[in-house]
Amino acid sequence: MLKQMKLPNFSHVLVLLLLFVGHAAKVSKVTEVSTVEPFSIPAISGKDDVAVSKDPKHSLTVLCFLGTECPLAKLYAGRLQQFSDQFQEVRFIGISSNVQDSVDEVARYIGDNEISFEFGKDYDNIVADQLAVTRTPEVIVFDKKRNIVYRGRIDDQYLPGVARNSVQRHDLKLAIEQFLAGKAVEVAVTKPEGCLLGRIRKPEAGATVTFANQVSRVLQRNCVECHRAGEIGPFSLETYEESVGWADMMLEVIEEKRMPPWHADPSIGKFANARDMPESDKQILRDWVDQGTPMGDVSQLPEPYATVEGWRLHRQPDQIVEMRGRPFEVPADGSVEYQYFVVDPKFTEDRWVSAAEVVPGNRSVVHHCIVFIRPPDGIRPRGVGWLAAYVPGQTPLAHQPNQARFVPKGSRLVFQMHYTPNGTAQTDLTKIGLVFADDAEVENELVTVMALDQGFEIEPHDESHFVNISKSRLPRNGQLLSVSPHMHYRGTGFEAWYVNDANEKKRLLNVPAYDFNWQHRYEFADPIPLSSIRRLHGKVEFDNSAGNPFNPDPSQFVTWGDQTWEEMAVGFFDLVVPRVDGKADPTIESQEIVDRRRFQKNDDREKKIDELVKQVFKRFDANRDGVIEKDEVPRSVGAFGFWRFDTNGDKQLSSDEVRKQVESRLK
Repeated sequence: MLKQMKLPNFSHVLVLLLLFVGHAAKVSKVTEVSTVEPFSIPAISGKDDVAVSKDPKHSLTVLCFLGTECPLAKLYAGRLQQFSDQFQEVRFIGISSNVQDSVDEVARYIGDNEISFEFGKDYDNIVADQLAVTRTPEVIVFDKKRNIVYRGRIDDQYLPGVARNSVQRHDLKLAIEQFLAGKAVEVAVTKPEGCLLGRIRKPEAGATVTFANQVSRVLQRNCVECHRAGEIGPFSLETYEESVGWADMMLEVIEEKRMPPWHADPSIGKFANARDMPESDKQILRDWVDQGTPMGDVSQLPEPYATVEGWRLHRQPDQIVEMRGRPFEVPADGSVEYQYFVVDPKFTEDRWVSAAEVVPGNRSVVHHCIVFIRPPDGIRPRGVGWLAAYVPGQTPLAHQPNQARFVPKGSRLVFQMHYTPNGTAQTDLTKIGLVFADDAEVENELVTVMALDQGFEIEPHDESHFVNISKSRLPRNGQLLSVSPHMHYRGTGFEAWYVNDANEKKRLLNVPAYDFNWQHRYEFADPIPLSSIRRLHGKVEFDNSAGNPFNPDPSQFVTWGDQTWEEMAVGFFDLVVPRVDGKADPTIESQEIVDRRRFQKNDDREKKIDELVKQVFKRFDANRDGVIEKDEVPRSVGAFGFWRFDTNGDKQLSSDEVRKQVESRLK
């Protein structure tokens, strides 16, 4: 079975990891380099310098240019160490050439990644310039005569923002093996992938744009929210020393509108949480780069960025709930299936939650967490049971003192966790903070509903497959606050609109380039009344072709599933609805209830039940033995519904058990 595509945490934080193109004049010109000149650079640890002599002793030497903050360099550090252990006759040398990497940071990188091969600091970029190195990680392999036999990437598994399931071509390993076997290296040059190397610059005399005076303020307005210590950005942009090495890459991704991250078509709708960098701020960065990135007068630096310690709620939470009693262990690499942790918050009375925040225990490996409300038996969830989430790119709705989410007494909280290994073994213990409101204070109920289609099938190599979704039975006295598209790696586009009572169509949102790494909530600047809206609609586009670099496997049929190698076609809609006579609006129903009522209108009920049971077994009974084992269903089904179906507790579902549950839900 196809394994989950692992997308490291850097990809949803750092689209900065692309090759610098637009300002090549500021970087050493890439020329044809066929030999390595002798050099000597200071060692990170130890007394002796790291040197390459005129007559190397080893048959092969591998220079590994690495950066401490580059996510790809972190992912490949362990693999390089494995090669060093495997090929004892080959000398491996790690080199830090980034201006922003201090000796202490490099030493920490070496320790964290358990690197035992030599490692030196290339001050002033002397070695990197001589060899025309542009990225980290990048490797250069040369023989006893210092002739370069291979240069480029380590392999093809990781790209900026993309992680394939497995290596398709082991470029470095093959080059070493072929040379040691006395054969010609089949592929001698490949394009390196990773972070642009941070080089030394010489500021122009009389520069008018400096970091202290203008650039620091631009970064505070647009970048430091994420790119600071303890936040999801993989490096900080709070100081000159931390920022100067990323100057060219910052400029490129800003020019190409990849940062700040925002994917809505600006011509459709106005959004309260839109991320937009003014042209004047972009010009400041352009001028700073053109003038050699000067520091300027330190007395002109602004006050440090105002950070929020602990929780980002309007006040301290009334209750904190951890996902479980002990941390979850995240492996160094490979795939981690979605994890589901069910927790009893011990609510002995109904609760109104006016604000909630999910805080990952380890941001470097938590891609997202969604916390759902699972009511006790006999009580249906309101909408989809959404409580709160930590999702890349998504900001929580602004707190309003008179609105809250309803949580029935006896409810459990279900933590859905998506982990992305980052190259070293980690642990995580995510938690949620809850702020409660008194029943008398709540005038409006906040609820999330969804439009979805679970019956689609995308054929192999289909580069443009559309799925339509819709949501009716909307509370006419409510308001629409936001829309959140959700697909996985094959999702490429999303549109949303509504149809009113006059059968008029009004577009709400267009996301022409959906990115799974940045799952935005598009919050309308002005809430939209539902009084005349008959139905909400959405159209989802998927690309299952080889032209989609995120695609786990274009040769596979793709159907609905919660794992990221499967797909979803969902639009989440946040609504706010006034309470009626002190009670919640009865028109807000779970998708299950709506489906049940639609089903009851069908005269041929028994035939449809038989068909539905057959569909359940066709989908989940993988070994076709007539029963559904718990390990045959997705983790989400196991966490949310398996225990209700398994009435005799034998950890498997018979056709009678499935049928009884289907019938009971359709009464």
